[in-house]
Amino acid sequence: MSRQSSISTPFLLELGTEELPASFIDSALHQLSTLMKTFLSEQRLAYESIRTVGTPRRLVVFIDGLVAKQSALTQEVMGPPQSIAYDAQGSPTKAAIGFASTQGVPVDALQVRETAKGQYVCAVKRESGRRTSEVLKEHLPNVIQLLSFKKSMKWNVSRFRFARPLRWILALYGSQTLHFEVGGVSSGAKTFGHRFLGTPRSNIGRPITIKHPRSYEATMKRSCVMVDPQERRALILEEISVLAKSVKGIVYAEHQSELLEQAVYTVECPQAILGSFSSNFLTLPQEVLITAMKEHQGYFSLIGKNGHLLPKFITVTNMTLPKMDVIRLGNERVLSARLSDAQYFFREDRKISLANRVEQLQGITFHRKLGSVYQKVCRLQEFVPQIAEAIGAYDVKDVCKRAAYLAKADLTTGMVGEFPSLQGIMGREYAKSDGEPAEVSEALGELYLPGTPDGPLPQTNLGILLGVGDRLDTCTAFFFVGMIPSGSEDPLALRRLAYGLIRIIVEKKLRVNVTQLIAQAEQILKSQNVARPASNDSIGLSLIEFLLERLRFFTKTRYGIPDDQIDAVLAARPPGVCDFTDLVARMHALQHVATQPEFTPLIGGYKRVSRILQKEQWSATQVNQTLFEHDVEQNLLEAVDAAQISMDAHLSSQDYAGALKTLLQLKNPIDGFFEGVMVNASDQHIRANRLSLLGRVNHLFFTLADFSRVDTLVNE
Repeated sequence: MSRQSSISTPFLLELGTEELPASFIDSALHQLSTLMKTFLSEQRLAYESIRTVGTPRRLVVFIDGLVAKQSALTQEVMGPPQSIAYDAQGSPTKAAIGFASTQGVPVDALQVRETAKGQYVCAVKRESGRRTSEVLKEHLPNVIQLLSFKKSMKWNVSRFRFARPLRWILALYGSQTLHFEVGGVSSGAKTFGHRFLGTPRSNIGRPITIKHPRSYEATMKRSCVMVDPQERRALILEEISVLAKSVKGIVYAEHQSELLEQAVYTVECPQAILGSFSSNFLTLPQEVLITAMKEHQGYFSLIGKNGHLLPKFITVTNMTLPKMDVIRLGNERVLSARLSDAQYFFREDRKISLANRVEQLQGITFHRKLGSVYQKVCRLQEFVPQIAEAIGAYDVKDVCKRAAYLAKADLTTGMVGEFPSLQGIMGREYAKSDGEPAEVSEALGELYLPGTPDGPLPQTNLGILLGVGDRLDTCTAFFFVGMIPSGSEDPLALRRLAYGLIRIIVEKKLRVNVTQLIAQAEQILKSQNVARPASNDSIGLSLIEFLLERLRFFTKTRYGIPDDQIDAVLAARPPGVCDFTDLVARMHALQHVATQPEFTPLIGGYKRVSRILQKEQWSATQVNQTLFEHDVEQNLLEAVDAAQISMDAHLSSQDYAGALKTLLQLKNPIDGFFEGVMVNASDQHIRANRLSLLGRVNHLFFTLADFSRVDTLVNE
């Protein structure tokens, strides 16, 4: 927002708190920026820029160029018509006097305005702007109270809720201190530096007076607080890069971004430290070590040039001491204890094979309405081989049963109990240790892929089949018992599950009718006597619609396919058939052909066909050539017949680009038909025959997509 006054002043607001969870801070800063922009706009306070920064102990907003007072407000309020407000002599009537009194203006100040309805009187009200400092003091408490968090708490008699107890508020408009109160805390010009660091040490823990917003950041740095998260992020990246290079390693990339954000919002004075652990722990699976360092300690793992894990780690502390070895040794001792626990779990878990653990799954509840995890395993044993048969993978049906039988066995292990994110990974490691076939162990390791929306997919055929079966069984089961996501509510994360299912099917180009698979999964649930709501006779249609919405989101975000083209393909989907890979292939072809210049005129002609048939509610396609009166009718029929032969060939080989090129050739015959004949002929037999000919055209187009849904720029 530009300045509206030559006098402008910087503003600073700092909310000091007990340590905020790292995951809360970025969202809070975005909220604070948005709330301040809205507030300043509503209060007619011009400014140059807004910037928010923060640490675990403070949320800060800077505003540069904030004007000294509100802009003046001029408001016009329309009143009665002039003919009613004034009499024949031009004197104000009771209507005018009453209106002026209501608006708080003298009756002789009323003005006349010309409107679309005639001349009306209006009251022009002018409000001079208040001083900015007064507006800030009055409204800032409300702005602060509008901040929301995933979890909040109350800690004093004020009953004010915040993520963590509010301890101080720093509010400065230039050199002027703004005084107000929020949650029992009075604002002022005081802040606090780092809890344990500062110069001189006698000032640690004591309040610091800030005299002007422009001196704030430099003052905080002297107190060992780097308030800008971008500055902390750059420093941490530089430090961990230098430390990694010092041991000829690189930071494990998969978790780097997540751990970096955690570090940035956990410290005020970042200091990276390189630590070590015993190489004896390298006998554990690499994923175990990386997970233990990440989840329990927030450590960065290091990978050597050979791609193997180094017995090193990097941690980011909130301290800078003359002897950093004290902190390093403390972190090494803690990590050693964690890894010793993992080593113990790994050793003990292998004493019982995965196969002998499966029966224990009867004691683990999958869901109270769906029984135990063991029952799910039984479903997968029956369902996954059916999926293999559906895609023609008959040679893996038997091994599918084995993989499905062992799929959830690692849930009973101590390692997965300690590190739930290692589900599947430990199944793979223990299957290898048990001497299971390599394809089975690899499939178990891929069961939960993709773990994130953009994560890697399973690569082995068995892993793909197992992943599809597990996800589709889960979705079907919850829909079967009536637990269907609604609105933004999705406590079971079925949308995320469905998105992963679609990614596997489409990106791995599986050709399978999902509608049929759902029916098979539903039949297996019935065989287990799973109870379901009386009104829930069949969930196939509702689940397919749910999955198609996820497919819509996937194709739009991943491939940039427009909504109208997605709608066109989905609307022409044959009843009872849902082949995600085929649908996406059609969308891609349509997306490509829609860029060609002849496409828009063709769709213009087709939409005319569609509108006529829809208006007449006509569906017949039987054409009698003896009723033709003009050559253009015969030309169109011959073009449609030839196109049908070509379309059948292209569709049978899934050559949708070729099919669309065939349709493009119908532009001239369609245009010629409409130019040469009148569909609404006086002879009802001829009229019906022409409608049926258009029905043939419509049927041909609809085998590929409902083109009436495609947006074009053609003037129709």
